[in-house]
Amino acid sequence: MKTRYTFGGDEHLFVEVDEEMSLDAFFKSLSMTRIIAERKIAGVTEICPANASFQVKFDPDIVSPKALLDEVRSIESLAEHSDPVIETRIIEIPVFYQDPWTHETLMRFRERHQDPKSSDLEYAARINGYDSVEAFIGAHSGSPWFVSMVGFVAGLPFMFQMVERERQIQVPKYLRPRTDTPKLTVGYGGCFSCIYSVRGAGGYQMFGITPMPIFDPDQKTSYLSDFMVFFRPGDIVKFRPIDRTEYDRTVEDVAHNKFRPKIRDVSFDLRAFNADIRGYNAKLEGMINGG
Repeated sequence: MKTRYTFGGDEHLFVEVDEEMSLDAFFKSLSMTRIIAERKIAGVTEICPANASFQVKFDPDIVSPKALLDEVRSIESLAEHSDPVIETRIIEIPVFYQDPWTHETLMRFRERHQDPKSSDLEYAARINGYDSVEAFIGAHSGSPWFVSMVGFVAGLPFMFQMVERERQIQVPKYLRPRTDTPKLTVGYGGCFSCIYSVRGAGGYQMFGITPMPIFDPDQKTSYLSDFMVFFRPGDIVKFRPIDRTEYDRTVEDVAHNKFRPKIRDVSFDLRAFNADIRGYNAKLEGMINGG
């Protein structure tokens, strides 16, 4: 797809790199936003990255729309030839799949679901061709995920599965959104997994819950003392299934500021990843498990 440029009113330039999400589209978008930020273009007041697109807010009294458009178009060619390598983090996220809280919630909203007689996990497993919920959980937690966007709700990460296209899990959102979703629910909609940073409405399928806070506006959580939002675009996530005992223990550790997420710094090379996806994922998993 050719990159699409459109204006939103008098103060926004929207740049759509591709109509569908891919790591290649994300890397091009990320590279463009980084170059725009580095150039400190006069009149640009905000840059908002998304999954395979971004938006630039600008002051038309300082920079004309045409001048900004011309400069961003020139940046696109630079981004296409830049090395697709980023310095980032791989993070282990513990998940209590089939927990009682999301199960109670999903049962309250079955009339809004495609399959009222199944749980969200049972439905997701069936439509993706898995013969059991356990096998589906193994697929969801068995490969890493790339954080392509943070937002919509404060601190909420959108995560794209790092597998071949034919192996990607696909699950539609609820037919009608729920009015309630437990805080820290691990959800799924379309090709994206997410973690609900706060309690509230939502339409993603609910698979489990993590005991690990990812948003703290009061910044009382030890690992969120520097910044209230945990995730950032480019993070790599590895889910790890846990049981109720470990969940309760981790909740207690979080309450007493004893919990520390398992994080490793990593240099991610998109070309090396695309050349051997399974092998590269195995190296990433070895880094987070071996450190």
